[in-house]
Amino acid sequence: MGHGASRLRRLAHEVAKFGAVGGAGVLVNLLVFNLVRHVTDLQVVRASVIATVVAIIFNYVGFRYFTYRDRDKSGRTREATLFLLFSAVGLVIENGVLYVATYGFDWNTPLQNNIFKFLGIGIATLFRFWSYRTWVFRALPSREATDPEPVTEPERPARPRPGQRVP
Repeated sequence: MGHGASRLRRLAHEVAKFGAVGGAGVLVNLLVFNLVRHVTDLQVVRASVIATVVAIIFNYVGFRYFTYRDRDKSGRTREATLFLLFSAVGLVIENGVLYVATYGFDWNTPLQNNIFKFLGIGIATLFRFWSYRTWVFRALPSREATDPEPVTEPERPARPRPGQRVP
């Protein structure tokens, strides 16, 4: 199997693990969002921001200890700082979609709130996947990248055996 197929298989495995943690994070996000909306009088976007923050914390634990547990762990402060930075950008994307739908188009029923919350999560997830894997949970150098090319000696012509005629 070629190097490209191996990389594609590793990426598919990473996407599946990211999706498992992210899917659970979406459920946490939507559950907290609807719970806050149900038990408080907070405005929709404020309730959404609270839910997003809870999901960010949930997702960090899942990504660090499940999805990217084999990645470089040497710079935890750097990792956490970048995770929070990119998560904050995702929070703005996610809640910006909800804000525009709610206050720009006056789509403010509970069903519409959940649809646009979910849509915002989806758009923000694409950004988060790219940024987390590129900047936050960086891959350790692979053996292929660090091992030098094997040294091979040039092929020598075979010596004729005694009594063998050479053409």
